Formats: sequence, C-alpha cells, structure tokens
Amino acid sequence: MTIVDMLEQSSVLTLLGMGIVFSFLVILIISVTLVGKFIHAIGADKDVTQPAKPAAAGGGAAKATAVTAVISAAITEYRKTEGR
Repeated sequence: MTIVDMLEQSSVLTLLGMGIVFSFLVILIISVTLVGKFIHAIGADKDVTQPAKPAAAGGGAAKATAVTAVISAAITEYRKTEGR
C-alpha cells in the first residue's frame, strides 16, 4: 500500500465519519424541536407558580421608594446618635 493509497483511504474515512456525525446532529436537532413543539402543544410548559393576576405596575416602584425612604431615615438617625 503506497502513501497515496493510504491518504485516499484516510480522506474517505474522514469524510464518512464527518458525514455520520453531521447526520446524527441533524437528527438530534429535529427530534429536540419536535419534542419541544409537542410539549408546547399539550401545555406542559406552563409555569404553575405564576400568579393568576399580575401585580400593578406602579406597586413595585412605590415599594422601592418607601424602602429607600426608610433606609435614608435609618442612616440619618444613626448619624445623629453616633455623633457624625
């Protein structure tokens, strides 16, 4: 067997192996996509811990403002008592 024959055989085997791996990956992508569509179709991807009614959009900002005010008041009181 000459070096040219060995290079030819190795290139054929390399292309065959790459083709098999590529085919497997294509089959894997298709099957994962189909399973995802099936799960979405039967409704198994719904979040059961999600609240029934979403909270008002302004409620979160008002709570954050109140927390900021409380923290500011606590810092001011601490500075008064510590003499800073």
